[in-house]
Amino acid sequence: MREAAQLARVEKLLSLWCRVPLYRAACGNEFSRLPLIGKRELRENFPHNFLSTGQNLDALLANKSVELEHTSGSSEERTAVLFGRGWWNEQEARVLRLNRFVAQVLDKNPRARRATLVPPVCNGLVCFSNFTSKTARTVDTTLFVNQARIPFLLTEDEFARMAEEILEWSPVFLDLDPVHGAWFALYCERHGIKFPSVKFILCSYEFVSVVHRKILQRVFGAPIFNFYGSTETGHLLMENERGEMKASLENVFYEIVEPDERGVGDLVVTTLTNEVMPLVRYRIGDLAERCDEPYATNYLVHGRSRDTLLRRDGRRVTTLEIDRCFGGVNGITHYQLRQDDAGDCDLKFLPDRQAPGAEELNGLTEKVENLLQPKNKIAVSVVGKLPPLTSGKFRLTCRAGN
Repeated sequence: MREAAQLARVEKLLSLWCRVPLYRAACGNEFSRLPLIGKRELRENFPHNFLSTGQNLDALLANKSVELEHTSGSSEERTAVLFGRGWWNEQEARVLRLNRFVAQVLDKNPRARRATLVPPVCNGLVCFSNFTSKTARTVDTTLFVNQARIPFLLTEDEFARMAEEILEWSPVFLDLDPVHGAWFALYCERHGIKFPSVKFILCSYEFVSVVHRKILQRVFGAPIFNFYGSTETGHLLMENERGEMKASLENVFYEIVEPDERGVGDLVVTTLTNEVMPLVRYRIGDLAERCDEPYATNYLVHGRSRDTLLRRDGRRVTTLEIDRCFGGVNGITHYQLRQDDAGDCDLKFLPDRQAPGAEELNGLTEKVENLLQPKNKIAVSVVGKLPPLTSGKFRLTCRAGN
């Protein structure tokens, strides 16, 4: 019933979206027949593809009626995004409350402080990638602590500065990129540093691996929740206290298009609350799976579409499928599995304290080989660092030339 009401809401909003220049030519079609859009359509003729005749972006920014942000550029070139003033915080608050535990904590702490550890970016609100002061990196109730794109190159002094700032800030929760967060956690573990004020940890910004989650849980001891979304769409899914990824039907209309035989397909979303820049049937670039149960609907995020690998018979294998193979393995902080054009794979990983032994590694590679069915055995090597994308994000799986 809730989805039927949501679809009726979409049809009602369609008349408003038809006034947006980007969608005007396609109007007259049913919602399900509207063309899918991607980042290319968002960039073309921006901002005139979204602003009405007579509207001027400079004037809107000057009177502070809109906020201008940019995507990180992980999958394509950076893309400008417009929000109504305060929209980001409002939609975030709704999605966070899909988790009852988080909602209870936030009810008790209405001005909850957070410490954020993510790849440094420059956006309309903050620019903290040039070793700026703590004051400059503090925005309302949020402290941005990280100023380096590659966490593996950070010095002990820089980690010490980050830990000291978090202790002084006394946040209610941490908001982490999982790779940056796991590497920082190992520093804290070596030095016996705890953050007693932290009640839970949000992992976002990129795929949350089981190896990252294991380290964060071991070191910090607080509940860890996957908080999934993007700059252009806002937050889309929230992991609840039972480990289920729940959708925010008030914020977004969800579709899985072109699903394979397992039901894994491209996640397409329509944003329902961003009146300044509504995204209608937007292909976000991730693969997802809808799991319908008698009294609930959950989603599984399988990772970026471009990060899929290929089995010998041509079937795609997602990042989630590969990552599940690491579930019972200890001693890995971060990894990348790279597949060449012939289908052979190279696994590189950073060790966690002590690298896994030969027997454990053989068990891991056997699981991955059963998935991919390569002609040759997977080559495994221990490394001291792995390179990020220009955005500062990482790829757990990738194919050569993709």
